[in-house]
Amino acid sequence: MKAMVLQAPMGLDRLMLEDRPDPGTPGAGEIRVRLHGSTLNFHDLGVATGQMPAQAPRVPLADGGGVVEAVGEGVTEFAAGDAVVSCFFPDWEDGTAQIGDFSRTPGDGIDGYAREVAVVPARFFTHAPKGFSAVEAAAITTAGLTAWRALIGDGQLKAGDTVLLLGTGGVSIWALQIAKAMGATVAITSSSGEKLERARDLGADFTLNYRETQDWGAKVREWTGGLGVDHVVEVGGPGTLAQSIEAVRVGGHISLIGVLTGAAGEVPTAALMGKQARLQGLIVGSRRQQQDFVRALDSGTIRPVIDCTFALEELGDAFRYEMSAAHFGKIGVAW
Repeated sequence: MKAMVLQAPMGLDRLMLEDRPDPGTPGAGEIRVRLHGSTLNFHDLGVATGQMPAQAPRVPLADGGGVVEAVGEGVTEFAAGDAVVSCFFPDWEDGTAQIGDFSRTPGDGIDGYAREVAVVPARFFTHAPKGFSAVEAAAITTAGLTAWRALIGDGQLKAGDTVLLLGTGGVSIWALQIAKAMGATVAITSSSGEKLERARDLGADFTLNYRETQDWGAKVREWTGGLGVDHVVEVGGPGTLAQSIEAVRVGGHISLIGVLTGAAGEVPTAALMGKQARLQGLIVGSRRQQQDFVRALDSGTIRPVIDCTFALEELGDAFRYEMSAAHFGKIGVAW
């Protein structure tokens, strides 16, 4: 089978297309999946560039969408022909957060899904949303589930709530679609007027260019009549957190998801205390939460936004495009 493999030392020029032995038939409790698509995440880029250390050689990509070809003894959840999608934390099946590292995350601690075939335990996958392509299904594994958990699982979003989203990457655009489907009112930021226009087309109620308005937290709070938003999906990290705290209402909820502006920095603790807001870090979600998300998507009201799609052998170019930050939504890879 064909696979893209990262060789040491990690870097985009160390991505190699290789022929690897076919993994064969599934054993007890396993499934054999013919993979057809993936999407890129910030985490995948970190691994591919060596910024997030992983052991080489490593098959990258945490997201994988495909079709079950065979099931092993004892597997009753899946059957040959089922469309399936991978789990970011395959060992976290249900309950509260239990994992704080990536030692068992596909594409990092173990091989990911930039390959044609995978034979893995059945719990590594769930059913895919009905009618989704492999690339669309793969978009839920990391970015989609993160947005779902932030707003629905942890945030308990309800109709009429106000939400602030930072940027127009995969998590934020998923969160925009989920929030609007739930009847929320949404503000979103970007440095691109064109991207803000596309966000308005998806239902964003208030848009703001953060390069033109540096005190965007106060502007968002002003938009809410001075109250502040109920939820913030915070993907920036230390460089944006102070503005997010400014924007949130007293007693509101901030989901700390990303570290795009750095892994460490100053937290305005007095401002956070004064807001009495809940600042919660999170990393994707459990298999059970993914199954809940899939059931919601089966209603047919939301489909992921795929900016563009590359071929498997073009994976290096796909990562370079991700680094340009020109994309809106998700970058797909199909084979």
